[in-house]
Amino acid sequence: MSSSVVAYTFRHIPPLIHRSLPSLFCRHPPCTVLFKSSSSSSYCGLLNPCYFTGNSLFRRMERFWAGGSVNKNKGMVEHLQRYGIIQSKKVAEVMEAVDRALFVPDGSPAYEDSPMQIGFNATISAPHMHATCLQLLEKNLQPGMHALDVGSGTGYLTACFALMVGPQGRAIGVEHIPELVAMAIKNVEKSTAAQLLKDGSLALNVGDGREGWPEFAPYDAIHVGAAAPEIPKPLIEQLKPGGRLVIPVGNIFQELKVVDKNEDGSVTVRTETSVRYVPLTSREAQLRGY
Repeated sequence: MSSSVVAYTFRHIPPLIHRSLPSLFCRHPPCTVLFKSSSSSSYCGLLNPCYFTGNSLFRRMERFWAGGSVNKNKGMVEHLQRYGIIQSKKVAEVMEAVDRALFVPDGSPAYEDSPMQIGFNATISAPHMHATCLQLLEKNLQPGMHALDVGSGTGYLTACFALMVGPQGRAIGVEHIPELVAMAIKNVEKSTAAQLLKDGSLALNVGDGREGWPEFAPYDAIHVGAAAPEIPKPLIEQLKPGGRLVIPVGNIFQELKVVDKNEDGSVTVRTETSVRYVPLTSREAQLRGY
């Protein structure tokens, strides 16, 4: 990478005010959540609490999606399509095929557009963030391609990747909490991606995702489900020329970075949107609570 050229660009997209309480989306300053006063018909603003994962902080929509009203996976996907988060037929088909309820803890509101705790100080990202990342990586998740999911958690996005790259491709999940890997395998075995797991084109591994997974590199697509202080060099090295890496970067203030490796080995980095994820760290630090 010492001889590679890294170019940074920025593309602003109005981010998503996630999980606001009123029934309307409005444009407000960063980290603002709205609430309706019990003694007034007007809405007030307050600083958004520091909740974690996979949430685009601000995206303008026509109205607030009360995720609790969506009680089926198909309905969740249709809402994401309606608001323009899902824009392609392929992403919609895959998210309909992989039932999110299989990948969240029992009793959780699986189809609500919210991140959820999955244990071990880890979370599963909100559906709109999974959809966003699938959209960003769609061209690099064609049949026969190789995809790496760092911080694979309960296995949801790895299963989506597997369906997109198909039996001739490779979808590799890396997670440093062994119990989550065991959980993910059981989840996938109950899903539409079960045969791909059995055949070996989908694999879930215990490891430090910051080091990637060299065995099946180079990768056409790499997704990271936790925020790194900077982009890990091994992930760029394992990215195929023409490949794309999507990774949240930052500490208190985080941005979803889109990293494209050019055919000459140079790298272009742009910012997609503001986000909030758990940190990409060691297993020990995560279990300590970072």
